[in-house]
Amino acid sequence: MTEYNEYGKIIEEEIRPNTYPMAVRMLRSREEAPPEAIRPLERFGKCLSTCQAFSLTRRFGETVAQLFEDMWCPEPVIGFGLAEPPSFFHEGRTRYPDGVASLEAGANWAKEFPRLPVGEYAGVVSAPLIKASFEPDVAIIYCDSAQLLRLLLAVAYEDGRDITTPLGGHSACVYAVVPSMLSNQCTASVPCRGDRGYAGAQDYEMIFTIPRDKIGRVAQGLKKGGTSTVPTRFSMSPEYRLSEGYAEIARQMGQRAGDGSRIEGHSAKERRLALQYR
Repeated sequence: MTEYNEYGKIIEEEIRPNTYPMAVRMLRSREEAPPEAIRPLERFGKCLSTCQAFSLTRRFGETVAQLFEDMWCPEPVIGFGLAEPPSFFHEGRTRYPDGVASLEAGANWAKEFPRLPVGEYAGVVSAPLIKASFEPDVAIIYCDSAQLLRLLLAVAYEDGRDITTPLGGHSACVYAVVPSMLSNQCTASVPCRGDRGYAGAQDYEMIFTIPRDKIGRVAQGLKKGGTSTVPTRFSMSPEYRLSEGYAEIARQMGQRAGDGSRIEGHSAKERRLALQYR
């Protein structure tokens, strides 16, 4: 078992996602595809979109490799740099007139579309992080908002920094891979219409991506006390218990309780019991 398999096990145990966290690697050559990987054209005699390949991985535990000839949707072909995009794309005609108000708007979208350098990669492979035989470029986790909350807390545990992420309504597979690879930072994205309509993404799902160098950091961050709890019930109680740190900030800024009294802080144990944290 590799260190990344171990990190996958920790992530699964800590947040219990509905589907497998994925290890995703851009293939530097055709020969780099793992021998255990399914090739859609060879296995099914049909091409698949990358969201469908990812769905086979995250839902059924399959290792899936896609080369250029296995691809159905053209946008990951462009985003992953597997072919030079034609002028039709650059001019914005894939979005106009159905998706944007003008050809100029379509060209703006195309200009800002995340892309890896053309010719640098031959394809993409995905596998469950807990059993991937290869070193991933990124780990991708489909999660709900509570699980995303914990992942964000884990990211910030070491240096206190939140993430900055591009969000788009198209090409979830591209937004889930390329921005994180280019920035070496964690990113969040949303399932696109294709991911929903052809690969089974659900309304509650978000996508969280971790670059290779930070997978261990996030996995270990999930195990820390301050990142491991989320409320399990809803309460609109006014003047609920503040942490000791929050209360101190409030007092220093001159805030007071509604009756004019001093704001008091409470320990983590007290707040956990009051909110029924797990």
